[in-house]
Amino acid sequence: MKTGKRLIQYSLFYKKILICALLMLIVAVSAELTGPFIAKKMIDEHILGIEKTWYEVPEKSKYSVSYKGREYIREDRMSSSGPKRKQVHVFQVGMTYYFVNEGIQLAGERTVTDGKLRIQSGTKSMTYPSVRLSPAEVYSFYEPEVGGIVSLVLLYFGLLIFSIFFHYGQVYLLQKSANRIIQKMRKDVFANIQKLPISFFDHLPAGKIVARVTNDTEAIRDLYVTVLSTFVSKIIYMVGIFIALFILDVRLATVCLVVIPLIVIWSVVYRRFASGYNHKLRSINSDINAKVNESIQGMTIIQAFRRQKETMRDFEQLNNSHFHYQNKMLSLNCLLSHNLVNFLRNGMFVALIWYFGGAALHAEGVISIGVLYAFVDYLTRLIEPINGIVSQFAKLELARVSAERVFQLLDEPGVEVTEKSTEKVKGHVMFENVSFRYDQGHDVLKNISFEAKPGETIALVGHTGSGKSSILNVLFRFYDIRKGDVKIDGKSIYDVSQQQIRQYLGIVLQDPFLFTGTIASNVSLGNEEISREKIEDALKQVGADQWLTQLRKGLDEPVIEKGGTLSSGQRQLISFARALAYDPAILILDEATANIDSETEAIIQKALDVVKKGRTTFIIAHRLSTIRNANQILVLDNGNIIEQGNHEQLIKQKGQYYQMYELQKGEGICVG
Repeated sequence: MKTGKRLIQYSLFYKKILICALLMLIVAVSAELTGPFIAKKMIDEHILGIEKTWYEVPEKSKYSVSYKGREYIREDRMSSSGPKRKQVHVFQVGMTYYFVNEGIQLAGERTVTDGKLRIQSGTKSMTYPSVRLSPAEVYSFYEPEVGGIVSLVLLYFGLLIFSIFFHYGQVYLLQKSANRIIQKMRKDVFANIQKLPISFFDHLPAGKIVARVTNDTEAIRDLYVTVLSTFVSKIIYMVGIFIALFILDVRLATVCLVVIPLIVIWSVVYRRFASGYNHKLRSINSDINAKVNESIQGMTIIQAFRRQKETMRDFEQLNNSHFHYQNKMLSLNCLLSHNLVNFLRNGMFVALIWYFGGAALHAEGVISIGVLYAFVDYLTRLIEPINGIVSQFAKLELARVSAERVFQLLDEPGVEVTEKSTEKVKGHVMFENVSFRYDQGHDVLKNISFEAKPGETIALVGHTGSGKSSILNVLFRFYDIRKGDVKIDGKSIYDVSQQQIRQYLGIVLQDPFLFTGTIASNVSLGNEEISREKIEDALKQVGADQWLTQLRKGLDEPVIEKGGTLSSGQRQLISFARALAYDPAILILDEATANIDSETEAIIQKALDVVKKGRTTFIIAHRLSTIRNANQILVLDNGNIIEQGNHEQLIKQKGQYYQMYELQKGEGICVG
């Protein structure tokens, strides 16, 4: 599905709010666009209406004007059924007004000399006797219009307040719906991340994923908050302006319609160039996030090996590349945005001057000042929405590219979370001719077969890369095997869901990961089924109660990201307690004692003797002291099991296990 359609689908989740915002926007724009019509009415009917034809009337009325003892009323104020008497006129010449006591048959340029008003239109000219009006007399002719002018001014301000209220409402509702949309989108993205297989994260750095969840969704938020509201409001504004222009003059409004295809063509050209630049910018931005994340995670190594300058150089390369494409976008925006607006503005005003200037050459084409004012006002207003639309091209294209990246992450196939199984398992594990590879390379496990009976401890030993961790990755179904089968209690792990398999398993890694929170929350991981008493019991079993009592808040002691304020031994003990609190049928220790001092290891070994009872336990260890009492020891080399048996049996064989054992004794490593 295209990106645009999916963005529309997300907006439809909150279509009621959007429709309300749209209706409020239409009302606000309609109220705002009445301004020029009110101004036109004010100019033509009230301000310049003084130059319309006046008639002498026999008696005073609401709209009549007294001048030299006689009453006069404007033609448009007279009753259509009333008799028309003597015509008179009031003309403005420069800043002065003159009274002509007779009808005028010619319209054109006016001049006054020695009390004579001369009107010339082309080769024709006529002269009329005129009387200069005093300011008080001029005001008397305007006085009947004051009420109408005040009413129109109040109406205009009332509509402005009305439009401001509805503008506020539509902005609030649009932003609210946008926040809701992004909230849902981020929730969907994060939920899908939880479902993705571990193999997905092998090839995509965490920083790049974070950039999509944060930066890219924020760019999409700008689409709904700024771009959408701008486009919708400006389009409605333009529609309203064109309706007004067509009401004023159809021919000139038709000419002005040329701006629409120009905007469309301009947007297509802009998108053609901007799309590539924005893809590059978002990709580089993700790389920058990944680099920063990696540098923070590895700051100890960077500073210990004095690699700050090299790390900074790598970052500067990414930063300079980002700057390069930002400049390209800047050049594109400067070239295609403001130039378009200037071109359209100048073109429309040229058309306006040509049209009205040509019309003025013909008496029948003369228009009112109010119409001219309204046209200029509307054309000026038309520039603002065009400028608003063009200025959002950059954000629109950036949001579209960001949406593509977010939807790519959403489209990654994941595994649906299933309901927790109530089935109890004994922990009988069987590997049957299992072969496995991570990518398209060679097998890292080759025809592996062994059996772990309930309650047994199985130790996996071997050199780095021999396949120890791969066996556990397969058991957890972090990766799927190429051939063979893995069974728990006689049932293939591929016949049930991944979540169901993992609820039987508990794991403790060599480098335990602690989350921001408390010691208690890191043991339970927010599982409401694990009570506080169970948390305390788990910590007590692994021997953590000895140092917990020294903490001011005990179980509620704050833990920062990765447990930076705790020692490696303390972190490992919490990780052990976490595994035990979930009461797994199968317990996996992935080199869990490799980073622990001898004293802490002794505490853990004592605790393990208790917690291993009734559980099938897999141990990966380099310290052979931790596996001497294992029921089975599997010695792996290059993906094959080359030796199998308990400690005494393997020592008697004097094979690779024996060599490893003797090597550790020679290096002074405690082996028992």
